[in-house]
Amino acid sequence: MLARRVMTEDELRDLPLRERKKARTRQALIDTALELFTERGFDGVTLDELCDAVEISKRTFFRTFTSKEDVAGAPTQDLWIAFLDDIESRDPAGATVLTFLCDALLAVIDRMPAEGWTRRVLLNLQLAEKTPSLDAHCRHLCDLITRTALDILTRRFDVPPGDDPRLRLALDMAVAAFHHALEGWAADPAEPTRASLTARMRDTFAAVPGALTLTLTPR
Repeated sequence: MLARRVMTEDELRDLPLRERKKARTRQALIDTALELFTERGFDGVTLDELCDAVEISKRTFFRTFTSKEDVAGAPTQDLWIAFLDDIESRDPAGATVLTFLCDALLAVIDRMPAEGWTRRVLLNLQLAEKTPSLDAHCRHLCDLITRTALDILTRRFDVPPGDDPRLRLALDMAVAAFHHALEGWAADPAEPTRASLTARMRDTFAAVPGALTLTLTPR
């Protein structure tokens, strides 16, 4: 499902009626799944029950998602798909790879839907913590995103040869920094917002250079 590009609200409004209906059905599936899984547990909701709640057929479900894990992980998956879309066209403007990736992530967060997105991400993260199959699904997606991003950067830019690890290491650091920021944001007792996630992201990325030179001193 990585081929799907996340659209803005303005783009959705410009879609033909049929496509708008598909987009609404997809969102209804995500919201209903997250609420039901949170209330009754991931394994406590069958696919048939989810489809009944949204009043769609299983055939319609599988035209949109591949599994219960896929629909539950959609909020963060949408973010990463938008990230891949961003780095396909972003001008590096002489920035380091790490700064380029950080700027792309910050821009994508800013484009996420203002209504309800932070709650969906929080429910996604909370469910993944308690559901091994969903956690494995999210980890697999993260690996796939990393490899796809590496392919995009290699195709677009004059990068070091394959045996030079710097590009992959920079990408791995960016992904790790994002996850660290996301976990801290989710654990913060204050109300989570896109602005607070952006601020935490900036602070985390700013700490990366210091982490690379941090030394250990015996107590």
